[in-house]
Amino acid sequence: YVAGLDKGKGLYFLFVKSETRTPGGLLARPVLTSYYKSDHFKTRPYDPYNVYTSPNEAILCPDSFQSMYTQMLCGLLDRHEVLRLGAVFASGLLRAIRFLQLNWRQLAHDMETGSLNSKITDPSLRECIVKTLKPNPELAQFVRHECSKDDWEGIIVRIWPNTKYLDVIVTGAMAQYIPTLDYYSGGLPLACTMYASSECYFGLNLNPMCKPSEVSYTIMPNMAYFEFLPHEPNLDSAGFDFTNELPPKLVDLVDVEVGKEYELVITTYAGLCRYRVGDILRVTGFHNSAPQFHFIRRKNVLLSIDSDKTDEAELQTAVENASHLLREHNASVVEYTSHADTKIIPGHYVVYWELLVKDSTNSPDNDTLEQCCLAMEESLNSVYRQGRVADNSIGPLEIRVVKNGTFEELMDYAISRGASINQYKVPRCVNFTPIMELLDSRVVSAHFSPALPHWSPERSQ
Repeated sequence: YVAGLDKGKGLYFLFVKSETRTPGGLLARPVLTSYYKSDHFKTRPYDPYNVYTSPNEAILCPDSFQSMYTQMLCGLLDRHEVLRLGAVFASGLLRAIRFLQLNWRQLAHDMETGSLNSKITDPSLRECIVKTLKPNPELAQFVRHECSKDDWEGIIVRIWPNTKYLDVIVTGAMAQYIPTLDYYSGGLPLACTMYASSECYFGLNLNPMCKPSEVSYTIMPNMAYFEFLPHEPNLDSAGFDFTNELPPKLVDLVDVEVGKEYELVITTYAGLCRYRVGDILRVTGFHNSAPQFHFIRRKNVLLSIDSDKTDEAELQTAVENASHLLREHNASVVEYTSHADTKIIPGHYVVYWELLVKDSTNSPDNDTLEQCCLAMEESLNSVYRQGRVADNSIGPLEIRVVKNGTFEELMDYAISRGASINQYKVPRCVNFTPIMELLDSRVVSAHFSPALPHWSPERSQ
């Protein structure tokens, strides 16, 4: 689909994540971390179609700043050889662009002087980079000229002019980043190549240069035994019990029907038996006899910025835990909803609160509401907290307090558009632009988490 990829390099921002131990002592880590640390990756044979600008030492460095800094530095040094930019998720590539915005001055200094930032302390990484880093005042001046401009539109093709496409996952929750990627890349094609999880590799996009909205993955039937549960929204929370007898509607790979939606169920070579992945897929067609699927969404997931997944029950618990801090002010949360704000990188959770304050002379102050933000973060899952603490892939949670009566207005708006007054429920996550505008127009104060939540790689945390 793209000619000449063997004549250059790929600037891929790849990272390892912290490992944990199960109570029984087994190593637990994301599949990509396992792959990068394996000999399959570290001693891989030379492939002209898969030459990375990033050395292994940079990819394997566990410190996220040192890893990102040196990968960006190497990408800038090889800027004319770069034919494609990528990361696992769209959010990761945008985080790299944000990193460049914050650190281009020091990067330019390193290129001009041929000396490496003192913050790079990993011995093997430092030794690797110092060997290749030579003074290049011309490149340093170019980076300063481009990065000092207020307008960063098209910055990717300005710095890496030979880039043919971006290699990132932009389906599902990652679709929210497409406009920002288009802005920074000048509208380069977005190649969404694969569909996989830590549990199993599922399929390939056989038309990788198609529009993101048209991406379909062809399931590879040799990867696992695939079964499909017809998706019925009213069964999302109830589900089925696989420990007894099979649900009668569970269908095999060859029996799915075009246009219908299913929840993916897998039995893997590694030993998972009828494992519900939690992905909702729609059948779009067939490649020979193998069905092709469009990824719709993760089941029950409300909020996602990077690899985090927060569902309605978890959000409810977080709000309840945080609202306990309002008691000393004789106040409570009347209603709430949420939104994943990705306008700024890294993105962050925004939670809208309407408060009932019984004593106006003792209203919750800014410090209290900031502590509420932190309490919510402490209540969220370890993947979220790792993104906040270790990966810097998620920004501080924000609570926006709205005027009294805002959620009644929200209901009135929904009813005006045809919702039933008897069946109306407050949406716990909103994305529809008019609703966002309504909520933001009623905000009276905004508060951010003042500190990082607790997180450690220990399994118990």
